[in-house]
Amino acid sequence: MKMNNRTVAGLTLGFFLVALASIMPAHAQTSPLGDKNQRLLGLTTPTGLTVIPIFEGAYENDDGSVSYSFGYLNRNTSEVIETAFGEGNYVEPAQFDGVQPTTFQTGRHTGVFTITVPASMRDGEVWWHIKSGDNEILKVPGRRGKLGYTLDLKPRPAGSVAPIVWAKEGGPKGSDPMGLHVEEVLSVKAGAPVTLTIQTEDVSVRDMTDDRNAKGIPVRVSWSKYQGPVGAEVTFERHPSSEAPAEVSEAAARRGAQPAGPDETKIASGKGTASVIATFAQPGDYVIRTMVDNWDATDSTEADQCCWSNMYQKITVTP
Repeated sequence: MKMNNRTVAGLTLGFFLVALASIMPAHAQTSPLGDKNQRLLGLTTPTGLTVIPIFEGAYENDDGSVSYSFGYLNRNTSEVIETAFGEGNYVEPAQFDGVQPTTFQTGRHTGVFTITVPASMRDGEVWWHIKSGDNEILKVPGRRGKLGYTLDLKPRPAGSVAPIVWAKEGGPKGSDPMGLHVEEVLSVKAGAPVTLTIQTEDVSVRDMTDDRNAKGIPVRVSWSKYQGPVGAEVTFERHPSSEAPAEVSEAAARRGAQPAGPDETKIASGKGTASVIATFAQPGDYVIRTMVDNWDATDSTEADQCCWSNMYQKITVTP
């Protein structure tokens, strides 16, 4: 059967609605018009929606172990969701529990953390369960064996790979979603500003005769609360050493682009040091995630599962 553009568009919308309905709680699909849950077509609903756990794929490691990459979609457009470890946020088997985030920023976030299982468990599954607010528990399995979920760390067509990250000179280095878990625990008092610093280098090998690469590809560095007491605010202030963020053009603004916040900076040369000033409002144990990417390159984007690196820094905040 030959289908015209209108038919194709109708089928596409139908498939989208079926997919969207499959993740909506039952009461949300049957609420009377006007109820806060009746927002099937409200694509920018600000609050009250679910956080969806997402399995990005599996990396095959040289020693036979497998690293499962997970991300999430916080469907709320103006509400950061926080879910503490426990019955509303856990990983099975339990031996892998505790590495997942407890703070979920708005929107889609790819490859936020990984879980590496030994070769002896490579044919099993790892499940992440998450419950947001009064919504149902959603869960997703990490598993290998499906070609579509196989990830790799090879250079992309124009040469991009994930930047290398490290916390201090002479310290261990990491890259890719597996990234670096800093062993040193930083101690700071509640309400006292502290400077967080990361070293990074984009080691991608690109064709410098290509005009798109001639001026170099910058790396973007961003910080966010990853784990910590529920409701405990962490604020970020731009460090004096940070390069001034580029202005957003009118065309980009019309497409929804936002100017860089104080929790984000860029290193134009692709190599160097980036810092931010963080203040923790309440005592407790925190983890700050630092993400470094080179998504200004032509072949690097989170949709292509390339090219970014995670660094996780533990912070103990005292009264």
